[in-house]
Amino acid sequence: MHFISPLLESYLADNSQEEPKLLQDLTRETHLKVIQPRMLTGHFQGRVLSLLSKIINPTYILEIGTYTGYSALCLAEGLRKNGELHTIDVNAELEHIQRTFFNRSDYGNQIIQHVGNALDIIPKLDITFDLIFIDAEKKQYDKYLEKVLPKTKSGSIILSDNVLWSGKVVEPLDPKDKATKVLLDYNKKLSEHPLLETVLLPIRDGLTLSRVK
Repeated sequence: MHFISPLLESYLADNSQEEPKLLQDLTRETHLKVIQPRMLTGHFQGRVLSLLSKIINPTYILEIGTYTGYSALCLAEGLRKNGELHTIDVNAELEHIQRTFFNRSDYGNQIIQHVGNALDIIPKLDITFDLIFIDAEKKQYDKYLEKVLPKTKSGSIILSDNVLWSGKVVEPLDPKDKATKVLLDYNKKLSEHPLLETVLLPIRDGLTLSRVK
């Protein structure tokens, strides 16, 4: 499902901040060498993540789901000079391309990669995060949320990606479609959670912004 027309999507990008050259190069590299390049965050949403990070000006960022590193680089643009971004991905084969582009950026020494199951890694991070971006296995979103909440403080921001799931959240539910069912429950949980203030934004495939009370 296209939430807005391709023409309007192009207009949004054309009238937002220009995509940095490094991210243009990463997009090209991803399309050439990695399967499912549509998983890239992309120009418009990337600029949204960058601006949100700059507004928050976090010391510590946690990203669940690195892919080739596009969103991590966007989020890192708002890091404080003494800050750290911890990014987790289950696919070790992507580690090299991530690090190559991280090191080409101004934030290479501030981005820390973790490879493995985020549910195992998060509890081992003795850090309180100012900003968290959830963009990994959709069926695990609720479990990710439960793992990250103890790592937040009042005012921390949790971003959840792909929460509209190509529009499937408003279509008749296929009983076999477990991912959509999980996202339906997750969206409801975020909107009703007593510790969170939440707004679901129709940005690309759906981006939820939740603030810890």
